[in-house]
Amino acid sequence: MAKILITGATGFIGFHLTRALLDQGHEISCLVRKSSKLDRLAGLLIRRADGDVTDAESLRRVVPGHDAVYHLAGLVKAIRVQELYRVNCEGVANVARACASQTTPPVLLLVSSLAAMGPSSPQRPRLEGDPPRPVSNYGRSKLAGEHAARQWAGEVPITILRPPVVFGEADPATYEIFRPIARCGVHVVPSWQTHRVSLIHADDLLQAMILATQKGKRIVREPADEVAQGCYFTPAERDLTFAEMGRMMGAALGRRKTRVLRLGPATVWAFALIATTFSQLRGQALYFNLDKAREARAGSWTCSGEAAARDLGFVVTTPLDERLRQTAQWYREQGWL
Repeated sequence: MAKILITGATGFIGFHLTRALLDQGHEISCLVRKSSKLDRLAGLLIRRADGDVTDAESLRRVVPGHDAVYHLAGLVKAIRVQELYRVNCEGVANVARACASQTTPPVLLLVSSLAAMGPSSPQRPRLEGDPPRPVSNYGRSKLAGEHAARQWAGEVPITILRPPVVFGEADPATYEIFRPIARCGVHVVPSWQTHRVSLIHADDLLQAMILATQKGKRIVREPADEVAQGCYFTPAERDLTFAEMGRMMGAALGRRKTRVLRLGPATVWAFALIATTFSQLRGQALYFNLDKAREARAGSWTCSGEAAARDLGFVVTTPLDERLRQTAQWYREQGWL
């Protein structure tokens, strides 16, 4: 049994991870803010650790005594760019610094994103050693978080995961894709071209996270030729075109046919501008905005799982169509659809 601290445990990936680690018999502490909604953690035998990744003092109180720290806390959307960096970069630095202050630092697993590396070439998926070229503020903030973690690599054993699109039960972002398919049988593709995307179900991702903590290589402070060491992509067993993804979601919902509606660039940018303006007026960040439009229009988002398979023994064995059915069933059972 290990003592484990999870940041971002109230999020959808953290919710899946917390349950899995509890099932393995570990002692789990969850970092929660005063404003955190704890519905997902209700009934779980966890220890509540009050704090915030942007509050370095609270982390100095919470981190001691843990064998591993899973750092999932982060922002995927924000009204102001500064907020993305405050959480996704400065928050990482605060967590790593708190780990480094321990006599025996815990293993730190940082969950970054494929967005930190940027879109892939049409000819091949992203590899861990490729030069990063993020196209969004979100991606740049996640890459900045990786750089912040590297500053402590000489003192803390750190491994970085860069998952692609993550979906699964309790995910509000993927729900926004399922909803128009369930209601109207329509799947919107933000391009006239054929682009591909890598996906991973949350249950599969958490297995990669556990393996990375136990068996993963650790990043180095001065990357040089070892920039890829300790970093892993975690895709599912195959990639899909954006159109194929919509049709597979439709099949998961029991639809015989899903209509694919392709949007040109002018339409995508117009919707993004309207959504961003509406978000700023309401003071509430939305999932689709100008920043997400930059990612949607950037091309393919695929990555290779070869390094994770080689170093971690991580292989996804559950087919994508089964995972999508599992997700659709949860949305229906919970009354989301």
